[in-house]
Amino acid sequence: MTRRTKVLLGGAVAALLLAVGVSRFTEAEAPRPAPAPVGAGASAPAPSGVAPAAPSAVAPAPVPAVAAPASDAELEALAEVLRERYGAKLDEPYVQIRFIEELMRFFQQRAPDRWREELLAFVKAYFPERYAALEAMLRNRVDYEKWVRDNDSYLRGLSDAERRAATWDARNRLFGKETAERIWAAELRNQALADTLRSLDARDDLSLEKKLSTFKQRIQEVHGEKADAYIARHQQEMMNHFLDLSSVQTELGSMTPQARSQSLRAVRKELGLDEEALKRWDTLDQSRDARWDSGAKYMAERQTLAKELSGEALEERLAEVRARYFGGEADTIAQEEASGFYRFERPRQWGRN
Repeated sequence: MTRRTKVLLGGAVAALLLAVGVSRFTEAEAPRPAPAPVGAGASAPAPSGVAPAAPSAVAPAPVPAVAAPASDAELEALAEVLRERYGAKLDEPYVQIRFIEELMRFFQQRAPDRWREELLAFVKAYFPERYAALEAMLRNRVDYEKWVRDNDSYLRGLSDAERRAATWDARNRLFGKETAERIWAAELRNQALADTLRSLDARDDLSLEKKLSTFKQRIQEVHGEKADAYIARHQQEMMNHFLDLSSVQTELGSMTPQARSQSLRAVRKELGLDEEALKRWDTLDQSRDARWDSGAKYMAERQTLAKELSGEALEERLAEVRARYFGGEADTIAQEEASGFYRFERPRQWGRN
């Protein structure tokens, strides 16, 4: 096969893998604000605003429409793509899982009735030195997915702590403790940070500054020499998770406006924001404060009018008041109120809304 043909086939295979999608067995390190799905690997819910550990329930992806069987040329090109992408790191269990899942997607499309046999034949032909490890990883991965599926109802009935314990027991049994911890290392790190924030939130004896320094120290412990890079990649998430702690919000709410502004700036600076970013946040905070001040005045005036007027007369006056306070956004607020939502009755989340 010529070099040009290899390049073209390699591009076609890469495009196929991208189109089919890569099933990520473990989540990226970035904490997520959305709650983990309920399932075998769902971790205990974090406190408000705290990223839960990465979801670990394995949901089998739908098998795409059957494609033509792969030709030898396509398999050679696929092997080249995978060697370039994973070859240097195939000793790492997490990388092995990603490698296996790419092949699962490929062969489940090409040979849905015998995808496992085709996958293993491919590995034996093109990665013979890795065959034993990859065959074992495939077996364990399929068994774990089956365990998740078969035990879904049972796991839903457990407490968060019980569900996490049962999930780790299955992982350790199927993969081995050391391998499981390496596969789900990102989840363990995320869970450690979530547990730290939950613990800090319960400490009424610690100031905001002490909680922040403890949180940063824990990030250093969990991520080691990669801590600074981790914070740099996830500044917004880390800032949100910390500010969303109810105890932090309570302390911010008890401060004078000037002290609160200084504290918010200190949190953001400690989590790596530069001076330009800090200035932008200062401006946004001022805008939010002015907006909430207008909202409070509007709600007070609204309540007064509601005692004096009703029906169309009330709506006409409210339209005037909304236009006076909110300008072009008055219609949006009117629509929200018509649906029963009053945005200025929500709790104020300092530094967040």
